[in-house]
Amino acid sequence: MSHFKDVEVDMKDAGSRGQKSEATQATGLFFSTTGADMDLDYHNAGRRQFVITLEGNVEIIASDGTKRMFGPGDIMLADDRTGRGHITRVVNNRPRKAIFVTID
Repeated sequence: MSHFKDVEVDMKDAGSRGQKSEATQATGLFFSTTGADMDLDYHNAGRRQFVITLEGNVEIIASDGTKRMFGPGDIMLADDRTGRGHITRVVNNRPRKAIFVTID
């Protein structure tokens, strides 16, 4: 069953550059633009990946029924590679642009 879990990322002092986390090994990166009418029924994440919304808004519905809205600057780790998965639905009748960073 997919669900949402809020996670705090450990940050360390980076001097005059502020703070930064430890590096996560990425295996790929791709950009995505979806239509304003995108509405994907239950599906699984194809791989473990961070999804960073750049423009537009999306509603994600986990298989446990909880809903979350993601907009510009929001980051989600999609990791439900088994089970029922989640629904992805663009909202506000505007296309969504996102970056996917694969970490599988």
